[in-house]
Amino acid sequence: MSLPIVIADDSLLARKVLTKALPQDWDVDITYASNGREALEHYRKGRASVMFLDLTMPDMTGYQVLEALQHEDLNTFVIVVSADVQPMARERVRTLGAVAFIAKPVTTEAVLPILKEYGLYV
Repeated sequence: MSLPIVIADDSLLARKVLTKALPQDWDVDITYASNGREALEHYRKGRASVMFLDLTMPDMTGYQVLEALQHEDLNTFVIVVSADVQPMARERVRTLGAVAFIAKPVTTEAVLPILKEYGLYV
């Protein structure tokens, strides 16, 4: 059975780049979200065992998604993918429960070690 993942980013180009950076042989079912509210809706429908989450999105930011997940005691592997590489941003997303932070532009070389570390890809 495919692993359900959500890629949440308001940029279509960023969603495409991230999709191409995923291992080609990784058995996943990808759902896309263009804002944080959509990402949470997909999670609640069981489509996000793993969530790749941008921080800067309209309607609901990645930070707000992480806060909602934490507040509602929801459980998913969240990997933040953002151009905001300030140490403060990295620290804040870890505090809010993200398992990793990847700087944009995303590459397979950046994604693969994280997936392997958490047993999401072998």
